Amino acid sequence: MSFTLNDFDYHLPEELIAQKPAEPRDHSRLLVYNRETGEIRDDFFYNIGNHLPEGTSLVVNNSKVEKCRLLFNEGRVEVFVTKAVNDRVVEAMVRPGKRFKVGKETELADGVTAKTVHIAEDGIRTIELSHPLHDPKLEPHKYTPFPPYIERDESLSDRYQTVFAKDLGSKAAPTAGLHFTPELLQKLENRGIQKKEVTLHVGLGTFAPVKTDKIEEHIMHSEWFQITGEQAEALNNSKSITAVGTTCVRVLESAPKVKGEFQASSGETDIFIMPGYTFRSVDHLITNFHLPKSTLLMLISAFAGFDEVKKIYEHAIAQKYRFYSFGDAMLIL
Repeated sequence: MSFTLNDFDYHLPEELIAQKPAEPRDHSRLLVYNRETGEIRDDFFYNIGNHLPEGTSLVVNNSKVEKCRLLFNEGRVEVFVTKAVNDRVVEAMVRPGKRFKVGKETELADGVTAKTVHIAEDGIRTIELSHPLHDPKLEPHKYTPFPPYIERDESLSDRYQTVFAKDLGSKAAPTAGLHFTPELLQKLENRGIQKKEVTLHVGLGTFAPVKTDKIEEHIMHSEWFQITGEQAEALNNSKSITAVGTTCVRVLESAPKVKGEFQASSGETDIFIMPGYTFRSVDHLITNFHLPKSTLLMLISAFAGFDEVKKIYEHAIAQKYRFYSFGDAMLIL
């Protein structure tokens, strides 16, 4: 079956867009969907251990969010760094675009300038900064890259990191992991459910919008991932795999396997998972509720079923679940 972009649209009341995370983290709500029975259950995230299969491994993304959003002139000028080519040359989304023309040097603040070297077809600029990214002059201008549907509140920057974040490099949080606390992870470990780590630095591949009507024509941006030898061995010894978030799905489904076993690997992945995809490595999935027409919603629809996800989302909206990055979670079994 061929899908169009509008097939993944839905109406969400604005009041269901979460502006702040649950407090404590694990007190967000949890929708549990069983693919075998079609049953939907409502619970809270701190009870997730009651629903996870015995002995499953929780695979989490340990990437840490960078303060990659640079704001100048009281926020009227923005350089959102999507990739650092080196310490002074970056690829970035900019605002307003008319100030960043090829060959033009733009004054940002305090003697800091940016020269636009190239503009890609998708509008991404290659920019040469007058000062290195780690220069103290840039520090006051660095902000957490909250999504545009969340009001900017730097006091929430720590809550936009998972408790297991360690490897700096993401441009957005792997949000399914935001629900876990150290105490909950310990409770799960006591039940034989252990955390395994992989890395995917979240970038445009995760949050860039789809602009083609035929979704198969969408071109994914690549994102860097890694599975170490130790991590691969732990995954191969897992009874089953529960991916925490779509970024972990992208890692696990991109990683090479030999005779059905994960191998140590790292590199770029541009995998695009849509309905019709056959999963090789993920048994269960913990995820948030995603934006309409997004590649994330398409991935969830591939995992749970297109019609089933429509039913799940209708239930979540009717029950007033909180949506998007700081919102509630669901477990797909």
